[in-house]
Amino acid sequence: MAMNYANQNKYLETSIQTATPAQLLIMLYDGAIRFCRSAIEAVNQKKYEEAHNFFVRTQDIVMEFAITLDKKAPMAEQLLSLYDYFIFRLTEANTQKVVEPAQEVLAHLMELKETWIQAARQTSSQGAATTTSYSQSR
Repeated sequence: MAMNYANQNKYLETSIQTATPAQLLIMLYDGAIRFCRSAIEAVNQKKYEEAHNFFVRTQDIVMEFAITLDKKAPMAEQLLSLYDYFIFRLTEANTQKVVEPAQEVLAHLMELKETWIQAARQTSSQGAATTTSYSQSR
């Protein structure tokens, strides 16, 4: 069992080291979604300490989004406001031990993840088109 865990860690470490910035962002969204779902499940099971830990982990990732956001990007101000709202709603869910605010954040996280996936696809296809046209012009 320990060997399998070590292999998983090595795989994860390699995945992170070789990921593009867009892939890393999507990985973080995956983590936030997973932790938020786990927090909701823990609240439903009245495992409040466990829920607290998952809420905090979700908030940590959302704070990472805010900290690493390119403040000069066109949507930066709106994203920062949204991230602040997520933190507020997650705190509300955590302190009151209710799932509705967390479910709202979860829906937004899932939607944003899909948006970033689409943006990454467009960027990579545009990059491939540029590379192809460059190599064809040589």
